[in-house]
Amino acid sequence: MAKEKTPITPAVRQLRSEKVAFTDHLYAYEEKGGTATSARELGVDEHSVIKTLIMEDERKNPLVVLMHGDRQVSTKELARLIGTKQVSPCSPDTAQKHTGYLVGGTSPFGTRRAMPVYMEEGIAALAKIYINGGKRGYLVSLDPAELVRVLKPVPVKVGI
Repeated sequence: MAKEKTPITPAVRQLRSEKVAFTDHLYAYEEKGGTATSARELGVDEHSVIKTLIMEDERKNPLVVLMHGDRQVSTKELARLIGTKQVSPCSPDTAQKHTGYLVGGTSPFGTRRAMPVYMEEGIAALAKIYINGGKRGYLVSLDPAELVRVLKPVPVKVGI
């Protein structure tokens, strides 16, 4: 069987332009499978698979939250930390409008619109992370220090 080619997404374009070393990981996407499915398909710990969540504050200002696949985000704690009244997940249509990506294929790289990025602080301590490459069924693995260098996320402790 021929090896599948790397999808050329806005995320891949940004990673290449920033000279980030990354490895492609294509897998069989399952609707609503989430990080549990990608971790199982790739044979990796779900804790190292990073979710890209698009949220918004009460004024509808969008933001990106990066979280370990096996954890949830305390939106109440996030709102408190960033000094806003409320943070809630965007609808799939709104998330796609802000990022240019379909839900299930959202990458923090190459988003249509620049947004503040908040990252669970434990992510930086991992040896390698797996994060969406901008297409359903496609993750890239890279050193979390590269994610920090390129996206300059604000570290937060909001995982539950």
